[in-house]
Amino acid sequence: MRIAIAGDHNGFALKSLLCPELSGSGHEVVDLGGRSAEEIDYPALCARVCARVTDGRAERGIVLGGSGLGETIACNKLPGIRAGLCHDVWTAEVSRGNNDSNVLVLPALRLTGDLARRIVAVWLSTPFKGGKHARRVAQIAELERGGRL
Repeated sequence: MRIAIAGDHNGFALKSLLCPELSGSGHEVVDLGGRSAEEIDYPALCARVCARVTDGRAERGIVLGGSGLGETIACNKLPGIRAGLCHDVWTAEVSRGNNDSNVLVLPALRLTGDLARRIVAVWLSTPFKGGKHARRVAQIAELERGGRL
């Protein structure tokens, strides 16, 4: 799978741990920054990852930030993005299975490396359930286009 990944200064260490593991598992990983633990604003990082997802250069995106809250808001402002903030394995499974999320946001300051690895593995391997969930995802897309339900 092609995965675009980025992390701000709070997510840099965890991103540095995840990138080689994802590559080692056979994924094609594109690291879009930050490049150090020096402070960096996250909205541009989110935009880079999301652009790769929406234009097809990446099948999925991963964004890491301190709490992940701002990153989730920023990602979900972009058309075609369904970003899920996941802080445990259950939210990762629901994010993919029910919401067909295409961007995973991780709260780097709240996760151990081991838990982050498990969340990413579940998120990458969980299929979208479709059915009633597809109807709801379509309704979200309609809201995104400015439609009414």
